[in-house]
Amino acid sequence: MRKLKNSELNRLSINDFKKSDKTPLIVVLDNIRSLNNIGSVFRTSDAFLIERIILCGITAIPPHKDIHKTALGATDSVDWEYNKDTSDAISKLKNEGYIIASIEQTEKAVMLQDFKVEKNKKYAIVFGNEVKGVQQEIVDMSDNAIEIPQFGTKHSLNISVSAGVVLWEFFRNIKAV
Repeated sequence: MRKLKNSELNRLSINDFKKSDKTPLIVVLDNIRSLNNIGSVFRTSDAFLIERIILCGITAIPPHKDIHKTALGATDSVDWEYNKDTSDAISKLKNEGYIIASIEQTEKAVMLQDFKVEKNKKYAIVFGNEVKGVQQEIVDMSDNAIEIPQFGTKHSLNISVSAGVVLWEFFRNIKAV
């Protein structure tokens, strides 16, 4: 077996990406402090044709060299916006018909593999701060809490890893890959 060359990967141009049929999924970053994590979420969002990212609170915004270091240009392809207050962003999304799902460990969380993604629905997924998680106020506003099953001693994943796992699962279910 031979590794593929970059020229064989059928990468979209930024222009083609912008015109492409997006996954009806919005990523909300609730007070993410690591610029590398922010960049990684951009890059993963590009990989799965995510509709847009909403950066909230202390979450830094592009352009920034540390975001760019891990985003590798995805800040140019993936649409994004900034909202100072996460609850305002969530309220707006709810008014636009999005189902809000916080990725968090809660009393009534649904395990990721058990969450039923409906293809005709629009979803917004909230990822929280690296230390404190998703704010309780935002969990309270959410329609669902989704937990990634974990079996070791930590029960804590880096936000960029969580985003990769969750976005792939939603993409796979929505696009039926």
